[in-house]
Amino acid sequence: MNKTFLRLMLAAVILGGIAVAVIYRDQLDAVALAQWVKSAGMAGPLVFMIIYALAAVFFLPGSVLTLAGGALFGPVWGTLYNLVGATIGATLAFLVARYLVSDWVEKKTGGRLKQLKNGVEGEGWRFVAFVRLVPLFPFNLLNYALGLTRIKFSHYVIATFVCMAPGALAYTYLGYAGREAAAGGEGLIQKILLAIGLIAVVAFLPRLIAQLRQKPMLDIKTLKQRLDAGEDILVLDVRAADDFVGEQGHIPASKNMPLEEIKNRFGELADYEEKPIFIVCRTDRRSAKAALLLAKQGFADVHVTKGGMTDWLENGYEVNPGKIS
Repeated sequence: MNKTFLRLMLAAVILGGIAVAVIYRDQLDAVALAQWVKSAGMAGPLVFMIIYALAAVFFLPGSVLTLAGGALFGPVWGTLYNLVGATIGATLAFLVARYLVSDWVEKKTGGRLKQLKNGVEGEGWRFVAFVRLVPLFPFNLLNYALGLTRIKFSHYVIATFVCMAPGALAYTYLGYAGREAAAGGEGLIQKILLAIGLIAVVAFLPRLIAQLRQKPMLDIKTLKQRLDAGEDILVLDVRAADDFVGEQGHIPASKNMPLEEIKNRFGELADYEEKPIFIVCRTDRRSAKAALLLAKQGFADVHVTKGGMTDWLENGYEVNPGKIS
């Protein structure tokens, strides 16, 4: 059996499994899962982890399984079983993509694959940690897409397991609290409040990670030196359009994208997902907000320009008051 035939067979199995999963996904609910696990007796945890791993491979929603894990096994063991099952599934998908179905994965991921490859080459396991904590990419598809990068297998597995832990803990405990609510257990209010608190912490993580990914604030002189050196950088002016061509003018060759419009115009910045972006405003307040938005979206080399156009003018540098670029 040659490798090409094996790849075709495995691709057919994967595609067939995904098709079956899509057709019958509505039948995968907490009640049915609980029955399967309980019927397995002592092997219940093992059955649950196998189901979770297969769900990750065949694109079934992991949220149902994570909540069910908390309801079935409690917050401690449930978190462990959820993490192990999800990590095994993510690992299987990674290996399948790396060695057998790369063409299919490239078609599915499209242009975002370049961002993943560049991110991994630039940051290694730290990039994997980032995308696990910040949901820029669907979990199941991300597992396959990362298989096409140069990340070391061991780094991928460790970063996946560790950085999925906060979300796994929060949603497992939510499943546990839901079970207790249905059963009318003791300390119900405290458990529900703790579940809500954990979810709030996980919801805050993307903002925290985005702030950590922001590069240090750089001054106007540094920006001018890098522009004069001919570096391939983007100067992004986030002031309103009227201000861009107003009294202060703007830095030559800068691009105007008002802060309020950034969320709807990320696509215009695709060529700079891994290249330096210097953000400029009148001072640096709007720049800091814009940098946070870009970092959360996955842009890897974003800088706030300290002092903005005010410092640029005080240093006597050239400005262009003309047409918006």
